[in-house]
Amino acid sequence: MTKEILIAPSILAADFARLGEEIAAIDAAGADWIHCDVMDGHFVPNISYGADVIKAIRPLTAKIFDVHLMIAPADPYLKAFAKAGADVITVHAEAGVHLDRSLQAIRALGKKAGVSLCPATPEAVIEYVIDRVDLVLVMTVNPGFGGQSFLESQFEKIRRIRSLIGDRPIRLEVDGGITRDNAAAVTAAGADTLVAGSAVFRGKSSADYAANIAAIRGAAEAGRVPKLQDVSGRPARLGETALIR
Repeated sequence: MTKEILIAPSILAADFARLGEEIAAIDAAGADWIHCDVMDGHFVPNISYGADVIKAIRPLTAKIFDVHLMIAPADPYLKAFAKAGADVITVHAEAGVHLDRSLQAIRALGKKAGVSLCPATPEAVIEYVIDRVDLVLVMTVNPGFGGQSFLESQFEKIRRIRSLIGDRPIRLEVDGGITRDNAAAVTAAGADTLVAGSAVFRGKSSADYAANIAAIRGAAEAGRVPKLQDVSGRPARLGETALIR
């Protein structure tokens, strides 16, 4: 099942002194979702913000709030983030001992349930909960800090998770080091939802953000263009005009 590509700017890279203005700017700039990175200084080595901040910015946009909980334990706080306005709540497979129970709890709150995997975590951990999730988030950096470089070791994991998802209505999201330069390779591997922080919040205006989002989206969509084949089935060589069957 081919899904439209979504761009979800991470507000972790926004100017927190003007957070309300930044939300309005990325909304106008064409963001599909708003990605909210919640860090606790325990599961990851940094602290960001909590449910009260999400509640405060919720009235500023009608866009989907994609809330990524990098906290442990997560279960005691699920209700608070649901009440704050999260639409999708993603927990880490590594953050608790009962992943199935956490996913059930999110859905019981009427929210979409996501599961995230750190770079060292194999995709096998989600095999037996795959039918409880609406989103799988592959971390392509070690979580805890913005502005890190993409880990190319994660391409194979993205491919394997795409195969595991099959035709299920599950989004495959990638977060960490996403830029216009690697977006095509990420979507070619199977991702359909891209989180970008520094690459979006570059510049000072909504027009700058719009150009950044458009560049990432354009590259991501180009990554999905199927390789041309001639009538024999072999890939077309550079310079050839391929005949599509």
